[in-house]
Amino acid sequence: MLAFADCGLVPYPDAEELADIACRTARSFRLLCGEDPRVALLSFSTHGSAHHESVELVVEACQLLGQSAPDFAFDGELQLDAALIPEVGRAKAPDSPVAGRANVLIFPNLDAGNIGYKLVERLGGAQAIGPVVQGLSRPANDLSRGCSVDDIVVAAAVTALQAHDKS
Repeated sequence: MLAFADCGLVPYPDAEELADIACRTARSFRLLCGEDPRVALLSFSTHGSAHHESVELVVEACQLLGQSAPDFAFDGELQLDAALIPEVGRAKAPDSPVAGRANVLIFPNLDAGNIGYKLVERLGGAQAIGPVVQGLSRPANDLSRGCSVDDIVVAAAVTALQAHDKS
């Protein structure tokens, strides 16, 4: 199982928003999947292999995330292959706590996130659940116009789990 964020709400998050998205998504992953999150903040650069303002944004978000002392493993900036493929992770980020093993992928903007999840769903054949809306005072989730009955049932179950969560 993988969690992708943000794929449907914040077009161009700043560093603070990106760090917050990472925290909330890690928490949601733990709640919904029952596994420890390993969070990768994604970029087209891995640990300084490229320089650009969009890379700096991800680096800053990772630093902010570190300052909050989260209860989950994370790293960034990581390219997607370094985040998911063990051999690539070992080669590109040998000291990373998540490289090659990430299960929560934080995309740098809505374009990348939305494109990424649709590629995995449509070409990879994965089942997409969501979007799961985070950061509200009460749980509420969204369904696409083309959703199926199964999509509605899953969204209702996710919302019920969010409502029951006391943490």
